[in-house]
Amino acid sequence: MRRARPQGGLGAWPRSLAGQAIALQILVITLIVVAGSALAVLDARRDGDAAARQQVLGIATALADAPSTAQAIESGRATEVLQPVTEAVRTHTDIAFITIMAPDRTRFTHTDPAQIGAPYIGTIEPALRGETFTEVYTGTLGPSIRAVAPVRNSSGDIVGLVSAGILQQSLAEQWRAQWPAIAAVSLAALAVSSVGVWAIRRRLLRQTRGLRPDELRVMYEHHDAILHSVSEGLIVLDTDGVALVNDEARRLLALPAGEVTRADLPEFLRTFNPGARDEIHLTDDRVLVVNRSPVHDPHDARTHATEVVTIRDRTELQGALGELNSLKVLTDSLRAQAHEAANKLHTIVTMVEMGRADEAVGFATHELELSQRLVDRLSGAVVEPALVALLLGKTAQADERGIELTVTEDTSLPADSDELLLTGQEMVTVLGNLIDNAMDACDRADPWVEVTVNQDDQRLLIQVADSGAGMDTGTFEKAMRRGYSTKTGADAAQHGLGLALVAQVVKRHHGSLSTDLTYGSVVTVTVAGP
Repeated sequence: MRRARPQGGLGAWPRSLAGQAIALQILVITLIVVAGSALAVLDARRDGDAAARQQVLGIATALADAPSTAQAIESGRATEVLQPVTEAVRTHTDIAFITIMAPDRTRFTHTDPAQIGAPYIGTIEPALRGETFTEVYTGTLGPSIRAVAPVRNSSGDIVGLVSAGILQQSLAEQWRAQWPAIAAVSLAALAVSSVGVWAIRRRLLRQTRGLRPDELRVMYEHHDAILHSVSEGLIVLDTDGVALVNDEARRLLALPAGEVTRADLPEFLRTFNPGARDEIHLTDDRVLVVNRSPVHDPHDARTHATEVVTIRDRTELQGALGELNSLKVLTDSLRAQAHEAANKLHTIVTMVEMGRADEAVGFATHELELSQRLVDRLSGAVVEPALVALLLGKTAQADERGIELTVTEDTSLPADSDELLLTGQEMVTVLGNLIDNAMDACDRADPWVEVTVNQDDQRLLIQVADSGAGMDTGTFEKAMRRGYSTKTGADAAQHGLGLALVAQVVKRHHGSLSTDLTYGSVVTVTVAGP
């Protein structure tokens, strides 16, 4: 995968994903801050206008409702009495003007005394109908927000009007005074956002290694293609559970489609165990080699609770190894017999040279008859060649180790190998491991092993007995799990799988595997017929 190329000069759009994401964030943040500032200014202006309306409305209403106002108008001394009052109120409230007028618009008061007596410029019709209202109007002092309220006498008749107003220019100066604060807040927001964006950019660059979006897409496509095409199972485990499972892992572990949880995994994968190398585990129908590697953070070199699990299928290889082991046993036995035959041949030749030809013939034919009788009996009772070879090899091996191995007279299999309930490979796996375990466990003071293989229309029976002490139920259950062995030291590393493989074959055919102590330690495998 290519690394990101350096970014272009000024004005060039960033190439890396981090650069593009940050550029978009800066653009969005700038637009948001500018829009927010504009809205803040508009809101300040709107609030100023609303406050001005409330203020002028309150002043106009207060003066119109004052009894002294109506009395001054009716007395004919309105200007003399009310002009000082309105100017005092205007000065203390900082509004532009307060005008008290007659119903015919004649001004009694005004900020500019020269305008007293002149007609009022603005809307008064709603006030003449008894309404109090506000409006924006351009008068002698300029555009203003003004309120007009009717003045009633004690009888309720409208004898005059009061108008109070604030110039829009003054309001503009007020909300423009807020611009520096709004600008400061906006700049502070941009500064804080820039720091955050810079931190995000650094994190994105570290996490994406500066890759461009198209490079990340290609990397993902290659990653996905590799995960689905590799012949090994691959699982990624983290603190949250199962992060990734490829197709081969689903097949080997018989996992369901869709999301996979730790509860769906076999028991040996439910715990965090990084560093395991070439562990052999059994499922219901497979022998698997498992490796578990921790995931390291390249920046701080610390191990996190994440691991990658690779799984290889060793089922067929294990079966082939079982057959190979049987052939090896037979080969070793034949080699030993050849060596023994050489000794016997020397004995026969010597006896002939001594003139004892009849005794030499008897000696030779006796050993041949015993060997041939065993071969003929096994070949007649057991039609499966691999099983015959296994039994012959194990017999010779037992003889070398001083163990009496007996194939009982009850041993019998169908003449047609297609009728066997187990395949030849499965028979070798089951019987070979049971005989090996029996020869290892038999009593050295009286070593013997007895084998029975029998199949009829109802069931297949494989029974191996030995002179050993046997196993209790708990020990036997442990022995059927991967990794258990009664051996210690270097031998233990090579064992602990035999009985588990037997249990796997039996479980696959819905059979039973049991042990008991009767005339010895007896292990029995039963597979029901169709």
